[in-house]
Amino acid sequence: MEVLWILCASLGSIVVLFLLTKLIGNRQMSQLSMFDYINGITIGSIAAEMATAMEEFWKPLLAMVVYALVAVAISILNSKSLSMRRILNGKSLVLFENGKLYFENLKKAKFDLGEFLSQCRINGYFDLSNLQAAVLETNGHVSFLPLEDQRPVTPKDLHLQVPADRLVANVILDGQVMVENLHNIGNNQEWLDKQLKEQDYKVSEVLLATCDCHNTLTVYPKGHKKRQRDIFD
Repeated sequence: MEVLWILCASLGSIVVLFLLTKLIGNRQMSQLSMFDYINGITIGSIAAEMATAMEEFWKPLLAMVVYALVAVAISILNSKSLSMRRILNGKSLVLFENGKLYFENLKKAKFDLGEFLSQCRINGYFDLSNLQAAVLETNGHVSFLPLEDQRPVTPKDLHLQVPADRLVANVILDGQVMVENLHNIGNNQEWLDKQLKEQDYKVSEVLLATCDCHNTLTVYPKGHKKRQRDIFD
């Protein structure tokens, strides 16, 4: 009975965690604030306690709900109050600007010089003289602004007129036709069947098929299909 109880409580805690995550809002780990990180660890710990509690499981369940509601309340406060946002998430710190390293900001962020130089190299800046500025964001990532003559050339710099683009639409996903996506780009099943026939594919053979702004269908098959001719004949 104890094993059955733990099994049921574990499954229940997973369901509750899923619902609470949907309530709080799921973000990538790199986008989590310090409070979000601590809150996630705490809720996970309580969920584990709930799964192994043999009686009065409603207590850890109630604690999980309270933590989730507090997280939602703080998220609302962050969106409405700049001062509250700075207290909970902190402020971005300028670590380097105009050829000057800000040692006090490095010290305040517990960011040693070696780690800063490592972040520079990871992002492709092996020479600080190529940088205009480096800023430590509140999520722990460092943003870099290169000097004007080190930035990639854009069509605007060359005075070129570039046609507008759009997101590539997934029209087949794991052998399933995405009917709504197909209609949103102005195509239908008949058009898709014709395109697949021209490329000698069936829907069931397609892992992914995308359609770009030029109405070109690109097919990624599930397996390497034997073509009429090998590349290395």
